[in-house]
Amino acid sequence: MKPIKNVLVGLDLSSIDQQLIRYSSFFSEMVSVEKVYFVHNIKRYEISEILEKEIKDIDIEELISEEIKENIQENFKADIEWEVLISDDPYTESLISYIVNKYKINLLILGNKNNKNGSGILAFKVLRTIRCQFLWIPENYETKMEKIWVGTDFSNASKKCFAFSSYLEDKDSIKVEAVHVYSLPFHFSPYLNNSKIQPKMDSYVDKKFDNFLKKVDYSGKVQRFKVAGREANVAKKLKEEAYKNDVDLLIVADKGSNTFSNLTLGSVTEDLFYRDLKIPLLIVKSV
Repeated sequence: MKPIKNVLVGLDLSSIDQQLIRYSSFFSEMVSVEKVYFVHNIKRYEISEILEKEIKDIDIEELISEEIKENIQENFKADIEWEVLISDDPYTESLISYIVNKYKINLLILGNKNNKNGSGILAFKVLRTIRCQFLWIPENYETKMEKIWVGTDFSNASKKCFAFSSYLEDKDSIKVEAVHVYSLPFHFSPYLNNSKIQPKMDSYVDKKFDNFLKKVDYSGKVQRFKVAGREANVAKKLKEEAYKNDVDLLIVADKGSNTFSNLTLGSVTEDLFYRDLKIPLLIVKSV
């Protein structure tokens, strides 16, 4: 796992900015980040002609930059170098991709407003194109890291999630659990006794876990968590069980076992991304 040296945080001058700044301070300090960049893209196309005339003599970039710096100084407590980047690119997703490449960003942090006013559309476009890890932070979430869930379908794609969790675990005292949602053959229920199926499925999943974790060669301590559910409800089950078990961070791979295109997310990851998720979601990219 490459060290997380440079972090990029996207701000939009809304109320979630304070949350993002506080969480980026907490997370960056925990993993010993070298520098944090805060970016805001001015949407000039949203400024009306009347307002454009009113502000023609005002340096709007300087005003916004000063506002963001004041917000950072108030909420970013980590002793880490930071910088504010202001732009007015017509395409925010292309701007973020450019910054990720130019500044060798290892982790992008964006705010999850639970898709209010289409807020998830831009983030999803960015997620598909960037070449770095992606951290999706919900509003009003407590900045703590005591338990991490690593979602796995036992595919090669999910192996890299454990490299990231191992990296986090090395930095602090964190409990890591590997979680797998498996499907019971409910369509056979009229003919089979489910009480007999369950133990066999548990045994089967345990063997899959054994083989998978040996291949992963995980350096830390990882516990297993199995969830029974229909395949179509994997994301829903993950969300429900994560809430019940007081999980602080859910880590999933950008691709599942059936994903072929570099621009296509795994179905479970995409489902999680668009759900009303109230815990941070870390999507580990193939970079």
